[in-house]
Amino acid sequence: MRAHAPGSVTGLFAPPAEEGDPSGGASFATEDGVVVEVVPAPETRVTVEGEPAPFEPVERVLAALGVTAAVDVRPEVPLGHGFGASGAATLAAALAANAEFDLGWEREALLDASQEAEIAAGTGYSDVIIQNLGGLLWNTGGGVERLELDVRVEYVTDGGIATSEMLADEQFVRTANRVGFDEIERFAADPSLRSLAERSRSFLRETGIATPFVEREIECVEDAGGAAGMALFGETVFAVDVEDVFPEGTRISNEGARLL
Repeated sequence: MRAHAPGSVTGLFAPPAEEGDPSGGASFATEDGVVVEVVPAPETRVTVEGEPAPFEPVERVLAALGVTAAVDVRPEVPLGHGFGASGAATLAAALAANAEFDLGWEREALLDASQEAEIAAGTGYSDVIIQNLGGLLWNTGGGVERLELDVRVEYVTDGGIATSEMLADEQFVRTANRVGFDEIERFAADPSLRSLAERSRSFLRETGIATPFVEREIECVEDAGGAAGMALFGETVFAVDVEDVFPEGTRISNEGARLL
């Protein structure tokens, strides 16, 4: 059984200040994502494009479902570069396994299991929520709001940033909580992809997490009349209202994860 989940790019993030506190964010789903194939097997093993690879959140979600399988992950976006590829693979694997083994789990339960697997593995926080619904989504702390868009996005990437390391940095978490909620509120007053990029730019200034590569590429976009932000977390810049400034492009996906 095969399933596809869109990628997701988070431009704003407000992690909880303390355990049990609300979190917030603003993200969008991308048409390019991850395709997963699940085949019953005596024990769980994961490959990426046919090559063996450790993939903890996928292994965790299969264990939560109570099945073992051979899982092949075929990414359409760079792995570990801020496109939520691990979340996409986990959610797609859950959907495919549920169908392959005729488990009968409700979609909401599969979503919860996928999110728990991501959080436990330290590879993501809310990517699967975006990938479940599609579109442009945001949460100021009181619930998810959603907007469908037909927009092309360009991007360039120079590597990954470990989500687990960022979330383990207490100083960053405190700053990101304060700045993130402020910027998400401003974005929510005028929700658009350009607004997200502009607010992401402000978030980077306040938190100081942008690398020289990110700063340089954002300036290139602004010089061309567009707006750009950083994918959290990856050394990746996304841009809107430009054409051929960056080498790669995709579109907003308004469709969530699905069986193929």
